[in-house]
Amino acid sequence: MNVHVERKLEFTMIPLLHDFAGATVLVFGGGPVGARKARRFDREADVIVVSPEFGDRTFGDAELVRAAPAPEAIGDWLERTEPALVVAATDDEAVNDAAADAARERGRLCNRADRSGGREPGSVVVPATVREDPVVVSIATGGTAPALSKYLRQELEETLSGAGEMARVCDTLRSELKSRDVAPTRRREIVTDVVNSPSVWTALRTGTSNTGQVIEDVLCDELPTGGERP
Repeated sequence: MNVHVERKLEFTMIPLLHDFAGATVLVFGGGPVGARKARRFDREADVIVVSPEFGDRTFGDAELVRAAPAPEAIGDWLERTEPALVVAATDDEAVNDAAADAARERGRLCNRADRSGGREPGSVVVPATVREDPVVVSIATGGTAPALSKYLRQELEETLSGAGEMARVCDTLRSELKSRDVAPTRRREIVTDVVNSPSVWTALRTGTSNTGQVIEDVLCDELPTGGERP
């Protein structure tokens, strides 16, 4: 059997990171998608979910508002809540259309959970994300292959183990080397060597060494006299 694969995958969106701390995310829809979106933003933003029903799903610490706004009333919700992001996650296309239109008219970001293509300016995609704070890696397939995004996310979870600790090591080590007047070129070399060191990764991943111990060991090896080596 011959399977024809049409090569027409166009995904022109540019990945950006956005800080939603202290901002409001307004979610329309209390189904499983709306619940997932609420949990996704709950750790950083103030999330409000508007839906006529919620069932027994988990929405994190989001504020749940039981209401079924008609399309013409969506704009009023945006006026009252002033969201930075609007998520259209209902099973009513008219409501989702109204949410997207209201967000665009007010210069707000919008994520349509019912649409993977044909996006308009101001629309955003919420990608699959792996976190090892402060390291964040996201995967998006333009809505063409959610299963692939999930697979890659699971693969990256193992790969990124210890990356958060490594980022803290690099940040603190750079500052310490700078305070000791180590030349910029040498600082970059030392930090690069640490990042490329399998033994350091193993120590951070297994917990046999913490951030402070790794930095102390590096400084002792590289700068035994407490200053820059000649």
